[in-house]
Amino acid sequence: MALQRVLRQFLPVLLLGAVLGAAVYATRGARLEPADFVFNNGTEVQTLDPATVTGVPEGRAIRMVYEGLLVSHPETLAPLPGMAERWEVSEDRLSYTFHLRRNALWSNGDTVDADDFMWSFERFLDPRTAAEYAYMLWYVTGARAFTTEVEDGRPRNSFDTVGIERLDRWTLRFQLEAPCPFFLELMAFYPMFPVCRRAIEDMQARFPDTWEKEWLRPENIVCNGPYTVKFRRVNDRIRFEKNPRYWDADSVAFETVDMLAAESYTTSLNLYLTGECHWIDVPPANVIQELRSREDFDPIPYLGTYFYRVNVTRAPMDDKRVRRALALTIPREDIVETITKAGQVPAYTLVPPGIAGYGGASMPRNATFEEDLAEARRLIEDAGYGPGGKEFPTVEIHYNTSDAHRDIAEVIADGWAKHLGIRAKLANQEWKVYLDTQSNLGYDVSRSAWIGDYADPNTFIDLFVTGGDNNKTGWGDPRYDALVQAANLEADPVKRFELMSEAEAVLMEELPILPIYYYVTQSTYSPRLGGYFANVKDEHFPKFWYWMDDEELAAKRASYPAENFERVKTSGPPKGLYPPADPRSRTDSKAGKRKVVRTTEGD
Repeated sequence: MALQRVLRQFLPVLLLGAVLGAAVYATRGARLEPADFVFNNGTEVQTLDPATVTGVPEGRAIRMVYEGLLVSHPETLAPLPGMAERWEVSEDRLSYTFHLRRNALWSNGDTVDADDFMWSFERFLDPRTAAEYAYMLWYVTGARAFTTEVEDGRPRNSFDTVGIERLDRWTLRFQLEAPCPFFLELMAFYPMFPVCRRAIEDMQARFPDTWEKEWLRPENIVCNGPYTVKFRRVNDRIRFEKNPRYWDADSVAFETVDMLAAESYTTSLNLYLTGECHWIDVPPANVIQELRSREDFDPIPYLGTYFYRVNVTRAPMDDKRVRRALALTIPREDIVETITKAGQVPAYTLVPPGIAGYGGASMPRNATFEEDLAEARRLIEDAGYGPGGKEFPTVEIHYNTSDAHRDIAEVIADGWAKHLGIRAKLANQEWKVYLDTQSNLGYDVSRSAWIGDYADPNTFIDLFVTGGDNNKTGWGDPRYDALVQAANLEADPVKRFELMSEAEAVLMEELPILPIYYYVTQSTYSPRLGGYFANVKDEHFPKFWYWMDDEELAAKRASYPAENFERVKTSGPPKGLYPPADPRSRTDSKAGKRKVVRTTEGD
């Protein structure tokens, strides 16, 4: 049965509100000149300040408007030149020297130079910025001390003590404490992107009390990436406009891109099916089986784990017997088979599989789920609850607004009630409030996920060091901290992975987190979209996107595997939309502009 028929039969009855939500988005869009490309980001972004965010939605937005020293290849994720046109690594892999391109400009016309990066890295590491990712630069000599040694809220040490050096206006050098095999990947990661010092200081002078918001307004934000912010409509969209001053503007195809904020998966799918949106990252679970036969949906494993954080500062969650009992009782198989349905795999570790050479450490389990349940009941009784003991307090399961998160929470709550006699209530919050609640430990158990920032177990293991900004559980263990620190200083790659496996074993013994499943990609996108590739991090980079013409689309389809995907209607112009530097770019001889035909056509 075709997907459209499923939607026609069931959504009007069961999901009318979501369908109407899609109509609202379409109506809003109708009042605007259509963008060349539209994707749904799934929520309102917290901020466009690269130094202070950690979420996937924010990362997508920040890659639109900023660029770091390096960028990632859209398919292999290998580092490519960005603001730096070339770089060298010393033989001992402790020194990295980056040479900046001299034609890079901010959107206000100022030159992007080494001083911008020095100021931005200092701001990023400064404890007053409260950058949750600051620890990622602690591989640089002196960086940890600069962030953590504080006096009256300010860094006690001068930034001169940090191993980031301006050799001249166009050259930066980083000195590391120990070899970091993923350091180049870090330089392509959005928290390391620079911000415009002059623009921020101007806002600080003009708006001393509100500058932190003012510099991020569309009319004030100064960018160095492929796009600038044209306007923002809260709970609707951010429109990005091609940055004519971007150093590689001739390689950017789309003049305008809309990033929608629709939280409902069903609304998102309807926007996609009607051609109002060209890429969505998560469809509703109840249509995934139908999607799997289509050419626009091809899930693959990627570097992400879905888990629950546990607030160990609250009783009875401070008892690891309770945490283990809760973990053993999660019906993971039911969740991936009846709710997520896209090929997700039950998780018993923090670090997902797929990192070459890393064995990891699994949560200890019994031979069968029935034996796990029996152990869980014993643990709850040993902790003093249940028959003959105290009544277990009601547990609140906290999650950000999403049908799938709600469904998973309901299944887990039902399992805890059925097998342990523990009552659980659900509490959902919209994205920004949810993040604040989690950061402030205002929860019992909280829905969480982590997507790897680079293909190394460190991106997961480093999260849960004592007091880490991304820990958000209140948990800490000196054994864990020592192992993580030793791994970060270990040059031998085999020994380094062994130390991280030992650290993960401590985490899986203490269980401040409850692993649930490993992710697969679920993106659904127009087959005509070029420059977009499935990859292990499910990261996609706007500077590479373009629309294929009919000839290129036909060649792509001819390469499909023998089992043949179901072909679908393709949003986008049949004649394609290529970057100006591409020989296939079509121009209007009268206006001197590329022709854009915005249609949704059948094949």
